[in-house]
Amino acid sequence: MGGRVRSLDGWRMRYSRRLAVCDAFVIAWAVVGAYILRFGWSPDLQRGEEGVYALVSIPLALFWWLMLGAWNSRQSRILGAGVDEYKRVAAASLWVFGLIAILSYVFQADIARGYVGVALPVGLIGLLLSRWLLRQHLSVERGQGESMSRLLLLGGPSAVEHLAVSLRRAKFAGYLPVAAYTPGAQVGAEPTSLSGLPVLGHQADVSSIIEAIKDCDADAVAVSAGVQLHPQILRHLGWELAARNTALIMAPALTDIAGPRIHTQQVAGLPLIHVTTPTLEGGQRVAKRLFDILVSGLLIFLTLPLMAAIALWVKLDSRGPALFRQERVGMEGQPFTMLKFRSMVVAAEDLLSDLAKHNEGNGVLFKMKQDPRVTKAGRVLRKFSLDELPQLFNIFVGEMSLVGPRPPLPREVAVYEHDVRRRLLVKPGLTGLWQVSGRSNLSWQDSVRLDLYYVENWSLTGDLLILLRTVRAVFRSTGAY
Repeated sequence: MGGRVRSLDGWRMRYSRRLAVCDAFVIAWAVVGAYILRFGWSPDLQRGEEGVYALVSIPLALFWWLMLGAWNSRQSRILGAGVDEYKRVAAASLWVFGLIAILSYVFQADIARGYVGVALPVGLIGLLLSRWLLRQHLSVERGQGESMSRLLLLGGPSAVEHLAVSLRRAKFAGYLPVAAYTPGAQVGAEPTSLSGLPVLGHQADVSSIIEAIKDCDADAVAVSAGVQLHPQILRHLGWELAARNTALIMAPALTDIAGPRIHTQQVAGLPLIHVTTPTLEGGQRVAKRLFDILVSGLLIFLTLPLMAAIALWVKLDSRGPALFRQERVGMEGQPFTMLKFRSMVVAAEDLLSDLAKHNEGNGVLFKMKQDPRVTKAGRVLRKFSLDELPQLFNIFVGEMSLVGPRPPLPREVAVYEHDVRRRLLVKPGLTGLWQVSGRSNLSWQDSVRLDLYYVENWSLTGDLLILLRTVRAVFRSTGAY
């Protein structure tokens, strides 16, 4: 019990204090900076306006700091993953200055626009940046197995195994599975371990589950699908966990579903989860196409000198054309000709059969880290993804999109399983989740999972985030060969 309390009060309290200190520093910096910019380095406090703002700055900063706490922006549940933390920081900040605007209107107070116009944006950007930096530090700690919530997985064997694998894959979320509990299973009929986790029991009663929590020193319980517990027992378990300050997490059998598609509705005391159907039609399709045209057109204009230089380099480096044209499969199975700068010798496709035994890819895709067909110029182009610049023309004419699944070859599509063909519901992309998650280092299953996740959960905001992550992935050159 003591170890559980230390675990619960350790990293969470430490991180919460760290957030509180950083928030206070950023707010003070924003408010003081706004005051200096408005009234100068040596304000005359004897003057009415400057003296009033000097006095108002202190309660404003304190109120802003308290509002961040009131909006639960330092709550441990939202730290380290997702955008909820950032949303709460932004909402709290906007509410602070919204209330100031309302009060100034009601009392006919003449608020200095220069003061407010600096404090809000500077403070908000500073808060978001500090939260992001602290999140990066927390991710490093979690990658090392620190600052994690110890989790007891409760449910059916297959659901427990799936949940354990998923949580281990996403260590940045901060959940460390330490044990499993399969209520309702027959003694001796189930394995003593699941996915490397010890199974601590099968009894479908609250006291046995509480003992299991003590045995594994867990500070959170995740109830997954297949749990054989009566709703009344599950309700009593929730009461006991609340009394012990132990978190209760419900993990329904929904995989790869993004948050915006999930809506909860209370009906007769039951939290019903509604999952909306993913669509890319009407206004959404038009918005994505306009975004593709504008951004690809701008990038073509800006990179034309670079593309001309690369084309000349490719021609001088090896015999053959500067551009490589290859048939790929686009949206709804329609073939198109994809453009790339040639990074291999001219007869590369003819040599593929001889190199098949050296395949280091994921089975469906052929990859070699030291492919002898790649030219000297091609190695540099591939490392920084410069060979893909001509695909901007594919995007501009509508054959591809800036973000989407990887454009597959016809021979790859020919061996697709039924589920994998859902990748063809959207246009292939110049970049995508596969590009920012490891590229050639990914297994075939992981590549498919990421592409299907994108198809199921597309959004324009998600596209923007992937584009930002692509810049980092290109410079790091992870999985590029």
